Amino acid sequence: MTKIKKIGILTAGGDCPGLNAVIRAVVKTAVNKYGIKAIGFKDGYDGLIKNTFVDLGNREVSGILTLGGTILGTSNIANPYHYAIKKGGKIIFKDVSKKAIRTYKKNKIDALVIIGGDGTLSNALKLKQSGLNVVGVPKTIDNDLSATDLTFGYDSALTTATEAIDKLHTTAQSHHRVMIVEVMGRYAGWIALAAGMAGGGDVILIPEIPYIIQKVCGKIEERNKAGKRFSIIVVAEGAKPEGGELTVSSIVESSFDRVRLGGIAYKLAEQIEKIVNMECRATILGHVQRGGTPTAFDRILATRYGVEAMNLVIQRKFGKMVALHGNKMISVPIEKAVDKLKLVPKNSGLVRSLREMGVSFGD
Repeated sequence: MTKIKKIGILTAGGDCPGLNAVIRAVVKTAVNKYGIKAIGFKDGYDGLIKNTFVDLGNREVSGILTLGGTILGTSNIANPYHYAIKKGGKIIFKDVSKKAIRTYKKNKIDALVIIGGDGTLSNALKLKQSGLNVVGVPKTIDNDLSATDLTFGYDSALTTATEAIDKLHTTAQSHHRVMIVEVMGRYAGWIALAAGMAGGGDVILIPEIPYIIQKVCGKIEERNKAGKRFSIIVVAEGAKPEGGELTVSSIVESSFDRVRLGGIAYKLAEQIEKIVNMECRATILGHVQRGGTPTAFDRILATRYGVEAMNLVIQRKFGKMVALHGNKMISVPIEKAVDKLKLVPKNSGLVRSLREMGVSFGD
């Protein structure tokens, strides 16, 4: 069994706070504990395909713990197995995975630490099946990855969303308005659910529980009759009415996930104003949830993930993803992590608690 001398690192998919903390932990553990060299591929899988990278050592990762984003750059459209290429004014897709594999071998990499969500790790699984030594680290603000209790980035996004709801409370109360706050999460309602609870939302709409607009308006009218002349609605971008469709803002053909959700807050505002005699305002938080300094919780979680990922490399537990179960770091097969999305159970403890306090889910 040959000694591991060199590793590669890449961050792919949407950015989020905590990515740099993982990079830092992997590199410091590799260099300081094991004496292993590390390089970082630029812009996700694009760097692996084009062989663009930077050397990573203690100096390069110094001071990045508190930084949001990723010093390596990222891409959510650079897919080695479905790579977009412009030809004759049109976009065609090619399997360029052989280029990625050649880069891995050319640089004499013994293992590749891949940090990302379900799309990124699905490609990591394919690279593993092609013979590369890969270890995955779960990253997504959506917290929708199976096989781990929490993904880093989620707590930071949740904190940002909660702070926004806190600020909207005062203006909603002052003007006697309905404030609708749209948060990210794609097809999972974790951010909306937790931010709605932490921010005191009166109505929380999530993808897992289709809503009926009349029941949403009924909750607003109920509050009005009780003398509460404002309401806060927290809606996930992937929420949809009973029997209705998702609200799609755009289609990105070159992306792993072509559908871009967004805009449901504006639809709700228009519908509510027609039914309830109250002014509505919609706020879409969007990418502000991805930016900024990671919370202390995410810095700690990301650091733990990075250290454990490097330990998995040394233990040659390839094809595995680091996962958090309770407060314990374990490893799970990447197949298990990307098998299905982790959605909010309709009878989850958070949902039950909110219902018992009178919060409406519009159903």
